[in-house]
Amino acid sequence: MHNDVTNHLRPATGPAAARSHGRSRPRTRPRLRTAALTALVSLGLVAPGVVLAPASQANTGTSCTGSTVHGAAVQDGSTWRAFRGTTQLYSGGDMLTAINTAIGGLDAGRTSKQRVVVNGSGTMSANSRITLPSYTTLESCGTIHVTGSGSGNVAGVYMRGATDIEVARLALTGTPVYGIFARNVDNLRLRDIDMRLSGGGIGVRIDNHGDTSRYARNITINSAYVSGSGSHGVETYGVDGLTVGTVTARNVGGSGLLLNQTINATVGTVDAVNAGAGTGYAALRLANRAGRVGSSYPTNIQVGTVRASSGGRGIFCVSESGGLRINRVEISGTGNNPVLLENCYNVSLATSGGTISGGDVRLAARSEFPGNRDIVLENLTLTSGARVVENPCTTNLTIRNVSGPVVRC
Repeated sequence: MHNDVTNHLRPATGPAAARSHGRSRPRTRPRLRTAALTALVSLGLVAPGVVLAPASQANTGTSCTGSTVHGAAVQDGSTWRAFRGTTQLYSGGDMLTAINTAIGGLDAGRTSKQRVVVNGSGTMSANSRITLPSYTTLESCGTIHVTGSGSGNVAGVYMRGATDIEVARLALTGTPVYGIFARNVDNLRLRDIDMRLSGGGIGVRIDNHGDTSRYARNITINSAYVSGSGSHGVETYGVDGLTVGTVTARNVGGSGLLLNQTINATVGTVDAVNAGAGTGYAALRLANRAGRVGSSYPTNIQVGTVRASSGGRGIFCVSESGGLRINRVEISGTGNNPVLLENCYNVSLATSGGTISGGDVRLAARSEFPGNRDIVLENLTLTSGARVVENPCTTNLTIRNVSGPVVRC
């Protein structure tokens, strides 16, 4: 993609170019350019230290989604340049500096989103981060590779205490502590996220832990693919208003999608293969009072399909969570329970049907929390030794149209 972009932006040269213009264009005189820049600085139109790009380099970058571009980080061989419009803000060898400089060059005090595109692929340290302030869209048309190790809240893409942020496209590889980290961010949209990792920590983490007195609100994830992360694919904690299209997890160390203390969520599909192998995590996990609104559990977490194979568990609801409705389940060959409901309330499983192959669908409880109540299991086909096991007893358990063994308390 980089070659296409740079070849498109590079002006024609040689005899053919000269004939097409009628004559060769004279070179810009350095003294005239210096004088022009000095005049612009004196008028306050250009900040000191800004370099005006030669005509052959001036561009605003190219959106790979056909969107309007306000700033850009553009790779040209081993050189990265940052632009605001046709004004070059940086030229050097560091991708991260170019991206952050382009972001910093957007309008100060803006109240609507402005977009920075990244044309090219490069490397950044796991102990550094791309930082997005409010009203910013990031669109990366290449691949960002994260190397080494880091600690703390460092991330490939980082945001905190902000609003109206969008990551329109991101392809990330390597070993980030977090691929994307959003703390106390409202009105966040992640559109096309692709993380093919080789360790590190969590793919996407969205939480409210900078100020737990209020939820992070209005979060949308259109599509997230995470493979090879050391921990969860996507995790939320303290979120009110979550819309997810698809989370695809492959060989992640923890859950594919983990919802902690999250309410008012709609999820299309969770598709996990080998998520949380050897652990108690699951393709889909609800924990820490996820689904609890005030002191009750109205149905407020709606999931279309959970598809899980191998790994740890398929579905795990725990620690006073609930308010959950899952329309369809397709679970097979998980290393732990295909489904575990433990101290959960108002959960409906497989309202539109499903299949579970192998293992126990467990209804269990820890002594420190009230036991399960208001659970519905229905329209399930159990095969390859799968069965429902209730122990201890659930308050108000409904089991209907379940094909397979059921062991009651």
